[in-house]
Amino acid sequence: MTAEAFIGQFRSIAIQEVPLPGAGDTARRHRMLFDIARKDLSLVRLVEAHWDAVAILAENGSKPKANCLYGVWASQRPGQPLTLERRQDLFLINGIKMFCSGAGLVDRALITIDSPQQQLADVDLRNKGADIQFDDSGWKTNAFRETKTSTVTFHNVAVSLEDLIGAPGWYLQRPGFWHGACGPAACWAGGSAGLVDYAKKQSREDPHTLAHLGAMDASIWALLSYLDSAGSQIDALPKDGEKALIRALTVRHLVEQACTDILRRLPRAYGPHPLAMDEAVSRRYQELDLYLRQFHGERDLEALGRSIKSV
Repeated sequence: MTAEAFIGQFRSIAIQEVPLPGAGDTARRHRMLFDIARKDLSLVRLVEAHWDAVAILAENGSKPKANCLYGVWASQRPGQPLTLERRQDLFLINGIKMFCSGAGLVDRALITIDSPQQQLADVDLRNKGADIQFDDSGWKTNAFRETKTSTVTFHNVAVSLEDLIGAPGWYLQRPGFWHGACGPAACWAGGSAGLVDYAKKQSREDPHTLAHLGAMDASIWALLSYLDSAGSQIDALPKDGEKALIRALTVRHLVEQACTDILRRLPRAYGPHPLAMDEAVSRRYQELDLYLRQFHGERDLEALGRSIKSV
């Protein structure tokens, strides 16, 4: 797919109406992400971020800027947070932010700033006067190459008070943060379904291959059940932050485990051929494996355990 076709497809999907988390149809939101991921993980990675930005702004009582594609850039470089300094009627952003997907593709991004206090800003990335530099040279893998995931440097980038979203600390404290955390899990699940779709089309029918195929297909049923159940629970308790945290960490763990099992079984069932000789399957396999690392393993499980103990 050409870069122009990719961005065109991204825009056409991103502008679709999608249910907001907790608004009564969250399971369908999860299914929409799942279906896009089943076809293209790079595409859904950008779509999920845009839809997440729309949901964040809605939770703040605002709307995205017209005709703009959004990213959500919330990673933090260890020991080097973005800073926000007030200068009269403006605020200046300085620093470096890593893992910024859609750099050069999206028009705006909701960006977390961590010093002197945690703040979220809606930043215009197309402002010709802003000193914003994108560098994707550090991205060495071919996985997600189309998403233009970059390290972004901000030098005295000005934003107004109206561009600051919510009060300090609001971004992480709101229940919607954890509702939104289920979105990537829906993408992981859809990505694994694409691998199982490949497996179903293969001609090998020896007992061991069929056993792996049966297990992988059963995992897809479980994944959809997790996502549907989470969506229903979010709609039932949209304002309960404690339950939202526990639910999101639980769902992300279960989805990560099922997807990891599919990644393990596929080459055991079909050997090295799909990973070495089929470009589309090899790329999907690598992208799913990398995407799953948004789940923080034992760190997230510890947080889940502590949250359960405190309830």
